[in-house]
Amino acid sequence: MISYLLRRQLCYDISLHSDIELTKEVFPKIKDLRVSPQLPDRDHVLSFDFPNYPIVWRDGTELILSEMEWSLDPVYEKNPVERRKRRTKMADIQSERVLFDTRSYAHRIRQNRCLIPVTGTYEHRAIQGWAKKVPYYIWPKDRTMQFLPGLFQIIESIGPAGEKRQSCSFGMLTRTANELMANIHNDGEFRHRMPLFLTPELEEFWLSEHFTDADMQAVFEYMLPSEALDYRTVFSIRGTKPRPDGKPKFEFWRYENLPPLGNDQGSSAQMSLF
Repeated sequence: MISYLLRRQLCYDISLHSDIELTKEVFPKIKDLRVSPQLPDRDHVLSFDFPNYPIVWRDGTELILSEMEWSLDPVYEKNPVERRKRRTKMADIQSERVLFDTRSYAHRIRQNRCLIPVTGTYEHRAIQGWAKKVPYYIWPKDRTMQFLPGLFQIIESIGPAGEKRQSCSFGMLTRTANELMANIHNDGEFRHRMPLFLTPELEEFWLSEHFTDADMQAVFEYMLPSEALDYRTVFSIRGTKPRPDGKPKFEFWRYENLPPLGNDQGSSAQMSLF
């Protein structure tokens, strides 16, 4: 029996509010654009409903930009109820298991590498004495867009009328958190995890044509330092209550008497707005 992809998860919430054309500027080698350049802004994307989302992947010698569903599909699970239940837990992939857990589904598809363009990610912080966790928006300093590494799957099947069907999905790779992300993602069963943030050079390397397991292990061992990320508190991103000021979900929202993260006093972006 194939094991679960992961036992610790993290990021179910991401944001893409920049022009998708920026992806082509970063990766000029993209020859096949299978999404509309006028994709709508996505200030908050939640994985639970398996939304279509643009990713960059390699097919032979060519890079392709197309939409796939977020959360890998556990096709090995034949019970449809269990299949959907498991799939909600497969939005993320624990990088530590990809190479060495040979029973993991991620191990089987490890050469199906992709990059997920985001302008930022969201995470929630627990504060002692507060009834609700505080949501944070995290983004890379000095970059308009970053690309998170992931793995994808393409499943081909035959429909009831004999037609060929194809379903495509992806999962995001995670690792243990750096100090900043550990202070934000500080609670719950999956605490102290973060997306596998990379440098621009490592992002490009992740999609290189000749890529070995040793290369993959080197990428997995990289930890982006806290100083390379910025952050701010935001209004509730999952609640049904609309944001009172009507601004996008990734914009700053003030919380009175908010304790500082760890021993630091917050990022410059955060402090300048208090």
